[in-house]
Formats: sequence, structure tokens, C-alpha cells
Amino acid sequence: MPILELQNLRKYFATQKAVDDISLTIEKGQIFGLLGPNGAGKTTLIRMITGIFYPDQGEIIFDGKKFDPLNDIVHIGYMPEERGLYKKMKIGEQALYLAQLKGLSKHDATTKIKEWFTRLDMDSWWNKKVEDLSKGMSQKLQFVTTVLHNPKLIILDEPFSGLDPVNANLIKDEIYNLAKGGATIIFSTHRMEQVEEICDHIALVNKGQKMLDGTVKDIKHNYKENLFRVSFSNKLMAEHLAIHLFQVKEKNEHEVVIKLDPGYTNNDVLEYFIHKGLHIESFNEILPSLNDIFIRLVEDTPAARQFQQVTA
Repeated sequence: MPILELQNLRKYFATQKAVDDISLTIEKGQIFGLLGPNGAGKTTLIRMITGIFYPDQGEIIFDGKKFDPLNDIVHIGYMPEERGLYKKMKIGEQALYLAQLKGLSKHDATTKIKEWFTRLDMDSWWNKKVEDLSKGMSQKLQFVTTVLHNPKLIILDEPFSGLDPVNANLIKDEIYNLAKGGATIIFSTHRMEQVEEICDHIALVNKGQKMLDGTVKDIKHNYKENLFRVSFSNKLMAEHLAIHLFQVKEKNEHEVVIKLDPGYTNNDVLEYFIHKGLHIESFNEILPSLNDIFIRLVEDTPAARQFQQVTA
């Protein structure tokens, strides 16, 4: 049974369609990427899932029943992109306060906070104030306060913002551990390279509409262009490439990137090169990145230009 189903959700602000008839199904234990440029509708979707906004149309099903914000929100952990921490409050006290808001007793909350602080190398932070933390340190604290009550659904909006590579890997490992433990993760970002590494399944939205929905592997295969990179141990000569079997996109003395012509297969290419006396060292299909796919879908639109800037 899915942990979350969004059925034909719509949300309007004046004349703007922030979310325009979006349906999604998110299975338990998935790491689900919710993608798109700023202004695409991601944050509005998240705010409906967390009960901050009510949809104008459509329905949200949470863990098999109609979503009830008052009772179900305790099972959701939400880490917004904007910091939601009290700057003057001591870190340990703040984590304890937020954990108790989520229903944990003071004793259980203290135990869990200390466990998380140890795991993320935060033991010495208890009596520091949030205003004394760097952006990355604040991000680690916000992650802990999001997950320490063991929510069924965890929503992370740009969770690696401000983190150095070491701490980003720490948080990444914890995301994997949470999913292995049965939690479902919604990972919202415009950084496609992070999504390709972390997520099982993605949905891509733009201008309030769903543009893609599927596994990363399936989506990349659906948008492949029959491009292959072939490397050789012997030298590549011009006469090796005089053929209508493929188009040459790039080449050097020992490697070529080709695009198969319609009606031909990998085996046809391999047989051709072997017949030409070339010794093949590697033969790899080139799949498009998620970033390439997005740009292709919304080519020459303001959203595409914005996306190219933020992912550059």
C-alpha cells in the first residue's frame, strides 16, 4: 500500500495555477525526488502534503486513508528550505522543545537527541545558540529535528544546502538508513545530479504541471538517443567510419561517439568494427542526464533558462 497518493490536486492563487491537476503515488520506503525549477509548484505541493495549504480540488490519501492534518502531521517530518529555528535559543533546548511538539516525552526526546548528536558529530553543540551556527551546522540541526521522532514520511527541501562534502555525505548516509528502516523520503531539489545519485523514483514539475513520473532508470532509457561511446586499442582511421550505419558525433585516435541510424542495433556496430580490424576495449551506451532531459522538455522557455543557470 502506498504511503502517499495525490489525486488530481489543484491549487490556485488569484489567476496563477500553482498546482494544476497533479497526481502522484509514493510507495513506502521509497526515496522519491520531487524536481523542478524555482516557482514550478514544488513548495505548494509540499505545503498541501503537510496540511499548511488545503487543495482547491483533489484529494490526498496518507497511509491508506484520507489525509487528516490534525492527526497525521505527527507522522510527517518536514525540513523546509527556509530555516525554521529560533536564533536565540540553545540548540539542545530547541531540539528538545521541537521533539516534544511531535509527541515525544522529555526522557525519550533527550535520549534520541543525544543519539543523533553523536551520530552527526554534534555532541558539543547542546549549549550553543543557533545564531552562532554556520549555515551548514544549522542544516544539520534542522535535519535532526525533522527526523528524530521517527516519522513515516520525511520531506527534505534542499537538505544539502550549505553543507561541505563531508557533512553532505553524513546526511546522505542517514537518508539511506532511514529509508532502509522503513521511512519514506520525499527529496525536493533543483539539483539533478543529487537526484540521480540518491532517488529511486522521480516526478518533475514545471509551471504547476507534472512533466515526468517514473524510476530514474526508466526515464533515462525512455529519453535515450541511441548514442554510444566506443574505444579501441588500435588507432582509428578515417576509412573505419565510412558507413551509413551510424553518425559520428565525436572522435579521436582511439575513441568515437556515434549515433545509430534507425533500424540498426548494437550488434550491427560491433560486427562492423570487428570486420574493420578494430580491437574494441569498451562499448558503452550514453544515457542522458536528468538535467539534459529537463532542458529538452522545456527548451527555450524561461523555466529552462533558469534551470540551466541554477545547475551550472
